[in-house]
Amino acid sequence: MGSTSPPVRSACLARDTNETKIALAINLDGGDFPSDTDKRLLSGNEGHASQASKSQTISINSGIGFLDHMLHALAKHAGWSLSLICKGDLHIDDHHTAEDVCIALGGAFKDALGVPTGLARFGSAYAPLDDALSRAVVDLSNRPFSVIDLGLKREKIGDLSCEMIPHCLQSFAQAARVTMHVDCLRGDNDHHRAESAFKALAVAIRQATTRVAGREGEVPSTKGTLST
Repeated sequence: MGSTSPPVRSACLARDTNETKIALAINLDGGDFPSDTDKRLLSGNEGHASQASKSQTISINSGIGFLDHMLHALAKHAGWSLSLICKGDLHIDDHHTAEDVCIALGGAFKDALGVPTGLARFGSAYAPLDDALSRAVVDLSNRPFSVIDLGLKREKIGDLSCEMIPHCLQSFAQAARVTMHVDCLRGDNDHHRAESAFKALAVAIRQATTRVAGREGEVPSTKGTLST
């Protein structure tokens, strides 16, 4: 009897409000996007946060350069294919765009993950970037909670307010329905502190979403469910 291929873990969505209009597609294992992906996301954008390889396609344009840079790092090191475009009310400030992008990303992650059976469930990682070192711990718990401590001191990095960086991670955790603890343990440069945190989170998520051979269909919980 031949082996059954594991389900494709991908999703696409559109999220439109009076403040932002977002389209995105994600594949948690890299590779292709869903067949019903918005064609605008497949146009081969060659922006600063775009990268294509045999295993991943990444193209991110939120309108906020440093947010794109962080999400590019997250997707790259988590092993995702990710395409995202956002038109937001940046004439007001960066808040709505940054928050809504991360809410949409968390929702798409949850949809793509589906029922979390046969997975490692927990993930933890450290990631350095020169002077900075960050730690991330993730639980695919369906219990949305986050503790984020990055110790950022600048008012802004590029066009992204530093106060929004932990809020972005919190917004992702809430929409993805995961528990996340992300801490920057040391570092003098705020760019490095933030980027090392996103990279640590990426590696922890990749570990948590790894399929465990021999545990197909098993729920990694003593309760027997992660759906409630």
